[in-house]
Amino acid sequence: MINRMFNTADFLKTALDGASLRHIAISDNIANVNTPGYKRKTVNFEGVLKDELDKNKLRLHTTNDKHIRESLGTSLNSSIKENKNFSVRRDGNSVNIDIEVAERAKNEIYYSAISRQISRQFESINSVINEGGR
Repeated sequence: MINRMFNTADFLKTALDGASLRHIAISDNIANVNTPGYKRKTVNFEGVLKDELDKNKLRLHTTNDKHIRESLGTSLNSSIKENKNFSVRRDGNSVNIDIEVAERAKNEIYYSAISRQISRQFESINSVINEGGR
């Protein structure tokens, strides 16, 4: 059970990393809203997380160190991608400040929800450690 808890914590950490990377991309977009030729950056890590969850629906139970271990969320790689396909303005810039501000707010809510969830996960682990011996 404790292994599953730590795997969930690892997965949530990966979600936080993705949200953090998205925040960097959105901040770059907002900072370059008036830069001619600047192309909007995006990060899509939810699709990667969903694919990883779908692959790991079958949980592995190990009884020996030489068994295959499941590694939920540890091999996910999100990256910042530049959208070169379109431009919003004549100067070639593809940043729409209204969209970026809305995306930033949405990402902040997502990050906050994931961090609350990981906090609850560690509270559960702490409870198991402290209450388990009684």
